[in-house]
Amino acid sequence: MKNMVVSVLFIILGMLLVWVVFEPKLGPYFIQLTQTRVGLTQDLQPQEQSGADYVGSRKCKECHRKKYDEWKHSMHSRMIQDVKRDPSVVVADFSKLPPDADFRLDEVVYTIGSKFKQRYMIPAVIDGKDDFRLGNYQWNVQTGKWQSFKPWKYWYHDAYPHDNRRFPTSNTCDGCHFTGYMATGKRVEPAIACENCHGPGSRHSKNPESAIYRATMSDPVRADEVCLQCHMRNRDKRLEKDPDIKSLWMQAKDYPAGYMPGKPLIAYKMAAPFVPGTETKEFWPNGAAKKNRTQGNEYVRDAMYQHGITCMNCHEPHKLTNTAKKRKGNEVCMKCHAFNSVIGPHQPSLSEHTHHKPDSKGSLCVECHMPKTGRHTGKSPLTVRSHMFRFVSPAETKANGMPPETNACFACHREKGLDGLQADLAKWGEIQWVSQEKISRYILQKGE
Repeated sequence: MKNMVVSVLFIILGMLLVWVVFEPKLGPYFIQLTQTRVGLTQDLQPQEQSGADYVGSRKCKECHRKKYDEWKHSMHSRMIQDVKRDPSVVVADFSKLPPDADFRLDEVVYTIGSKFKQRYMIPAVIDGKDDFRLGNYQWNVQTGKWQSFKPWKYWYHDAYPHDNRRFPTSNTCDGCHFTGYMATGKRVEPAIACENCHGPGSRHSKNPESAIYRATMSDPVRADEVCLQCHMRNRDKRLEKDPDIKSLWMQAKDYPAGYMPGKPLIAYKMAAPFVPGTETKEFWPNGAAKKNRTQGNEYVRDAMYQHGITCMNCHEPHKLTNTAKKRKGNEVCMKCHAFNSVIGPHQPSLSEHTHHKPDSKGSLCVECHMPKTGRHTGKSPLTVRSHMFRFVSPAETKANGMPPETNACFACHREKGLDGLQADLAKWGEIQWVSQEKISRYILQKGE
């Protein structure tokens, strides 16, 4: 009996030792990672939230002042801004607005965006209903110039007139930009606010014991859906039954109409199609993003997503920290990863892993694992970072026919060219079977 107790204790101590040595950083996420997976079709919205109304963030502020203040300083709170209330929200130079513009500043009610580009909403009666339209020019913040804007030139180009003045924001923009609109068709609040992620809060605001949806308390794969509702390029769900886009004339939705947090997103959203090896307007042949707002399309194919790492592990949802303009560096990745650990990096030091000096750009995790592959507009610089998280070799970039500048190595070492950079990888021994297999597949598909 004594020997058995000693053996059991020895095994427990051994397991603890393995945990301490190899997985010291996964402890805080243990509960999250071990949550029961319920699949994509189960309704997770609390029963008491069913039938509740959207009340707006000011109601949430009464009890959650700190979270409200953090959110108020984030870009989500400023996605839609009222020009009449605060004229300073306009970032464009209207003195240089092209003469063929179909709008004036005094007609603008709301701005959309301000970090990378800004578009302008003008009241309009469209298809017999009070709505908003978009101006035929947008301001490119990154270049500091006006550029022509034709909002119908997306997947729904055969569902709307090719005329800005007859193009309704209600079907294409407002579901993601106005709180409450996606679920109810009512513009409750001009912002991406609390209830976009937590669902309608009327009952919870009256009785705090009445539950609202909290993404972090359930299946981690499902938790991402509060982000994927907007940060995933999509198609109108109705096209699954009738693929004729013309059947949705003046009705095509560019957001998952009817969705509420906790509901199964897959029942409301059809992801933008991608076939490996095929280039589209939204994706390169390897699945990397060509446009903004494709984070979800890339991430759902990544191992981290499948293992339960959520968007919220890297992005604090209220503060929206660790963004393109406010990166927190390697510390975000090293919250989970550790040198010589089971989940890597599998080398003992940063420089041995990257083959670059520790304090150089080449040793920043995002530079190799999240290269800039997309643009915010066709005339914007390459600034949209991929969320596939795997390293793409120069040879794979070349085999895909992708622009060299989308490759992480080429972005810094243009003088070597893709072939020269691939030769460097070969010298380092950084050649992988999986990568070679993909390169071979692309070459065979192209008949080279």
